[in-house]
Amino acid sequence: MTLASLSHILSALAMTGFLAMLLWMLTHPAMRRAARGAAPVPLTAVVAGVALWCAALYGFGPGSVEALAVQPIRDLTMLYWCSGTFWSKRAPMPAPLRLIQKMLATICIVMLLLAIMPLLGVRIGDDTWLYFALTITAMIVAAGGLLIVDSAVRRANSGATARLAVVAGGLAMLWGYELNAQLIGALTGQAASTLIALLPGVALLVLPTFIVATLNVGRDRMRLSRPAAMRTIVLIGGAAYLILIGLAGAVARFVGGDYAYLAQATFLILALGTGGLFLLSARARAWSSVMITKHFFEHRYDYRAEWMRFTATLGTGDSGEEGDASLHRRVAKALAELTGSPGALLMLPDTLGGFAIADHWRWPVKPVEEAALSLRSAFMLQETRHIVDLDAERRAPSTDASSLSIPEWLLSDPRAWVVVPVLHFNRMIAIVVLHRPAVSRSLDWEDLDVLRIAGQQAASYLAEAQSQRALSEARRFDEFNRRFAFIMHDIKNLASQLSLLARNAERHADNPAFRADMVGTLKLSAGRLSDLLVRLSPRQRGPSAQAGRVAVEPLLHELADEIRPRRTLFVSCQTGVAAWADGASVRQIVHHLVSNAIDASDADTPVQAIAAVDQGRVRIDIIDQGCGMSRAFIRDELFKPFVSTKEAGFGLGAFEALQLAQAMGGTIEVASEPGRGSCFTLWLPQPDARGGTDTDLLDERMASR
Repeated sequence: MTLASLSHILSALAMTGFLAMLLWMLTHPAMRRAARGAAPVPLTAVVAGVALWCAALYGFGPGSVEALAVQPIRDLTMLYWCSGTFWSKRAPMPAPLRLIQKMLATICIVMLLLAIMPLLGVRIGDDTWLYFALTITAMIVAAGGLLIVDSAVRRANSGATARLAVVAGGLAMLWGYELNAQLIGALTGQAASTLIALLPGVALLVLPTFIVATLNVGRDRMRLSRPAAMRTIVLIGGAAYLILIGLAGAVARFVGGDYAYLAQATFLILALGTGGLFLLSARARAWSSVMITKHFFEHRYDYRAEWMRFTATLGTGDSGEEGDASLHRRVAKALAELTGSPGALLMLPDTLGGFAIADHWRWPVKPVEEAALSLRSAFMLQETRHIVDLDAERRAPSTDASSLSIPEWLLSDPRAWVVVPVLHFNRMIAIVVLHRPAVSRSLDWEDLDVLRIAGQQAASYLAEAQSQRALSEARRFDEFNRRFAFIMHDIKNLASQLSLLARNAERHADNPAFRADMVGTLKLSAGRLSDLLVRLSPRQRGPSAQAGRVAVEPLLHELADEIRPRRTLFVSCQTGVAAWADGASVRQIVHHLVSNAIDASDADTPVQAIAAVDQGRVRIDIIDQGCGMSRAFIRDELFKPFVSTKEAGFGLGAFEALQLAQAMGGTIEVASEPGRGSCFTLWLPQPDARGGTDTDLLDERMASR
């Protein structure tokens, strides 16, 4: 009674579900249009046929003559869906299948007519004969329907969408369950009442497949991921093992004796031995992985997962290694993991054009440092872009002049498996030698394509690293050239000063005061030349510039004494004026501004240096009455490097002065008009106005120079 009640409830649920779906499809044409990939009209017919059959199950019960009489209608709609979905006029059904379909349809129509005849008052025998005929017909149609579904899905396996596969699977499940139940009854002579009573439950399980098709769920073909597929295969293998144990036990019990215990012990020993082998042997695990990948998957590689792992390996460095060494090892590791190799060597170009080993990843024995690839081999690999299978080279060594000339040390090492050239825009920038995997195999087209594409991706990383290294070297050269240009400008000024001193010595050599002044000037010039040479050396640096309190008045008077041989500098300074800056840099800026003022003015015109505190900052004005400058020149050219109005000028003085001033937290302001002279104002911070943060920042700026 409990099973009958459950069957009745399941029949009601199945009938309600299919009727609701039929009503939905009839009242929502958009849904039928969305399901055009699943043949909407035949799909609607199938839903209607299954709904009618479920109504018969609910009204008369599973296994009744009435339910079996309605079943041919359902089967006709299911056959109609298969033919209308998987075949068309352009691609018709094969003749043998078409013949089978016609035979099944004819049988269904005949049995439907036989079932209707009693309703019309025509009886042929009793209900037992009709029940037997309907049962045999159900078995024949189920077997033929499974054959048609199998042929249809295999024909469309590459283009079938998820909806087609899901609906076809639902129909196959329904036919397969019915065939199994009827076969058990035919073989045992008793109806499989339990299986027949649960038939509405199978119909209820088929219902979601039609929902998926109707709601247009899953436009693309559904595929398991590689890990999920591997786990599924393992589970299926476990299930097959359990079934095999059950069958062996049943056969042993049927034969009698102690064979059942012997069979159980044998299977247990085999299971433990196999499990231990796979647990302890990496080679066994690798062999099983290769076999499963070869025979169960369309492609050897799970490209999405492999590419994500490949790029993650290339892009994630080891914190304990230097940049280049870490990248070289990552490239070797990434290519090795693609093919399951336990290690790899990476070779880079040497000074002679060949390739030498630069790094390795998990190579069991440290490679010989003398191992290298000749220039000729490198040329051949670069020209041919050939990924070399070393096993093939060992089996059939080529003596042709166009051969790759693989070195003997590589061919004699049994660990070496594949040579992969890493090419970047037709230029080979590295070579990777892959270690032989645990289960050796020959390369196929898929391996070659994956290694070629992965090599190009790895080449972009190596090329970027080389570009960064070249850029760093270029920056060092640029820094050296920059220092050299500034120093050349200062040397030019010293040369001008010494030339003037030499000319004055010819006229005033007998003057003791002049000689004393000349000795002081020479000592000062020699010291400045030594400082310039120290600045020029990349390895030996002078004392770094540091911010501090700089008394402005003594600095200006010292500078006036230094340039007195050229011109008298009139100094006017507010008492106690001090700036927070680097003294040598302030002296260099003022010296440059005064020298330019002297060069721009006539010999009989004065040059003034005035220092005072203005608006909380120190200002030093250098004033001349020279030729002056236009506003356009000041705005566009004055502080640009390599722009000068002097015939022998470098155009770096004003640029360097502004850079020094800005590094100290100050600036240079210019006021000038053509024919009326110029006023250069150096602005610097005061010691009293500075804060701790500003002091640190100023020290960092000066240190960076």
